[in-house]
Amino acid sequence: MASFKPTKVQFLPKLGEKVTEDTLYWKNYKSPVQIKEFGAVTKIDFSPLAPHNYAVTASTRIHVYGLHSQEPIRSFTRFRDTAYGGSFRGDGKLLVAGSEEGLIRLFDISGRVALRQFTGHSKAVHVTSFLSDGFRVVSGSDDLTFRVWDVPSAVELSSITEHTDYIRALAPSKLNPDLFVTVISNLECGGRYVKIWDLLKGGQELVSLKNHHKTVTCACLSSVGNKLLTGSLDRHVKVYNSSYKVVHNFDCDASILSMAVAPDDEVVAVGMTNGVLSVRHRKHKKDKETLTSRRRRGPSYRVFVKGKNFVPRQDDFLVSKPVKQYLRKYDKQLKSFEVSKALDTALQTWTRTSKPEVTVAVIIELNRRGTLKNALAGRNEESLTKILNFLLKHIFDPRFSRPLLTVGDIVLDLYRQVLHQSPVVERQLQRLMEVLGREAELQQELLQVLGILDTLFASLTPRKEVAALAALPVDQGPQLQAA
Repeated sequence: MASFKPTKVQFLPKLGEKVTEDTLYWKNYKSPVQIKEFGAVTKIDFSPLAPHNYAVTASTRIHVYGLHSQEPIRSFTRFRDTAYGGSFRGDGKLLVAGSEEGLIRLFDISGRVALRQFTGHSKAVHVTSFLSDGFRVVSGSDDLTFRVWDVPSAVELSSITEHTDYIRALAPSKLNPDLFVTVISNLECGGRYVKIWDLLKGGQELVSLKNHHKTVTCACLSSVGNKLLTGSLDRHVKVYNSSYKVVHNFDCDASILSMAVAPDDEVVAVGMTNGVLSVRHRKHKKDKETLTSRRRRGPSYRVFVKGKNFVPRQDDFLVSKPVKQYLRKYDKQLKSFEVSKALDTALQTWTRTSKPEVTVAVIIELNRRGTLKNALAGRNEESLTKILNFLLKHIFDPRFSRPLLTVGDIVLDLYRQVLHQSPVVERQLQRLMEVLGREAELQQELLQVLGILDTLFASLTPRKEVAALAALPVDQGPQLQAA
């Protein structure tokens, strides 16, 4: 039997068709950041309030990430089995989640231990959420029940037992705190179609979308223009406009299980079955204009063709023009005494990864001028993270160890009092101190081995002077007899 190979669907404009503004808007989400989790990512939820941190539920833990951090700023690991459905409250201060063991836990974002624990379900709880009033929690379980809980007293308020299958989706109303919609996992209702109903007309079906060729696993709405986004096991994310037409398509590396869009549409996060979290940030027009303005216009074709067949004579004199030396950006900034900007330029991604010697050269020049401390001061979390990552990667390189140790000492002196304000920076500094401690122990062991080798080599060296003194009386014997 021949294997079925699905064809890749591309949504390109047809001949004579204009590219809409919606298509251009969603094309700005480029260069996704890949974050590896401990298991399949089953739920992603953004905090409603700025800064819009997002909670990622995977395996037996829930990680809370910042918009621009690739490491979790908060982790909740108080689960004995698989965690499900981590969701924020409307104020972004509380987080609720279910679990495979049937328990529902309520966490404070600033803490680690569960504030409340709701017991009552007899099987796994896959979906949890806050109602719009913020004082009640709803949950759906594999025991075919749907329950409402009171947050202050942790008491069950009501239970709905009309479901005939496992509850897999939940959508509370933002306007009415007593209205919510649940979806069960009946196989007859699942598939690759996305259906939209009108609840005000008694559940009348409005449209059925057939753009995926595998099971649709998640859907969400964007804030700008109310665009609909759907994710599927076919590794595609479709973006629909108000006319239910596909305006853009995202390709992923694995089957999609969860998806969420930030309240301001700045970030699109996608969770996959292989445990990878793909985060896409929207690029603005200002960033594109600055990039295009920096591009220099190259010479025209006629410049290259001019004099192509010209043959010089033997008596011709060649007049050479002096080659103009162009300074690098960090050289110009050093020349203008912009020490912080020069260090930022030297710490750009391509420079610090491909040519770390350039970054270290700028650091040495700043230290020679006595302005290295000024360049390292006044950093935010993002720029300080770049410096610490560079130190962790190159501090033991024999070429760079001496200047980078100086940088590490200055960073500790400057930011020792404010480390508790940033968990990411605090974690990196702890790693740096651990690595330095291990390196010091290794150097001490190497010095001990070197001392043993010196003693061994000294004991094996022949004593030539003692042998020469022992042979002296034999040579003087005949001279004494002759006398």
